[in-house]
This record gives sequence, structure tokens and C-alpha cells, in this order.
Amino acid sequence: QVQLVESGGGLVQAGGSHTLSCAASGSTFTCNLMGWYRQAPGKQRELVARISSRNSATYANSVKDRFTVSRGNAKNTVFLQMNNLKPDDTAVYYCNCDVMGFSPRSYWGQGTQVTVSS
Repeated sequence: QVQLVESGGGLVQAGGSHTLSCAASGSTFTCNLMGWYRQAPGKQRELVARISSRNSATYANSVKDRFTVSRGNAKNTVFLQMNNLKPDDTAVYYCNCDVMGFSPRSYWGQGTQVTVSS
């Protein structure tokens, strides 16, 4: 059974920095894409950043130049370094793993709350 486990959520002051971590346990496959999505109250879930197994990254315009997504040395791990946080970044952040190929599938973490105070 595959599980994505996120860690690092919490309360941060505006202008501060914070790092989220995610690791997939129980997996024998490689996540071709790993990334972070977020959902603020009353809003749809949106892509924040994602990175391929070849370390090609994509960012939402709202976080570009402030957030950095990276993959860890351990298999199927991903991090999100968040700098210059803003109150608008307050949301539940979800880790995602996409497996491509013959049997494509997607896995999600349970979500971790990030709250940015002004």
C-alpha cells in the first residue's frame, strides 16, 4: 500500500520561510512527477509546483521566484522550500505523485496546513 506522508506544516509569519517534506512509503515504482498542490478555504485545489524525475520544475506564477521544489536523494521524496511567505499562501498543502506509462496513476498525501500570519 502506497502512502504519501507530508511533514512541516505550521504557523509562519509573513515574510518568513518554511519547508515542506513528502515521502512515499511502500512504493516499488518511481514517481515520474512529484509536486505540491494547495487548497485554501472556499477555493479549488491548485498546482503550486511540481518536478519531474529529471528535475525539470514547473511553478505557479503566484509562487515563482519565492518557492523552490526539489527531489531528495531518497527515492520518491520531494521538498518545497517556501520563502517570503504571504498570507495568501495560507492553505492546506498536498503532496502528489504521478506515475506514467502502461498503468498511469496518481497518489495524494493527506495534506498539511500552512498558515501565514500578517
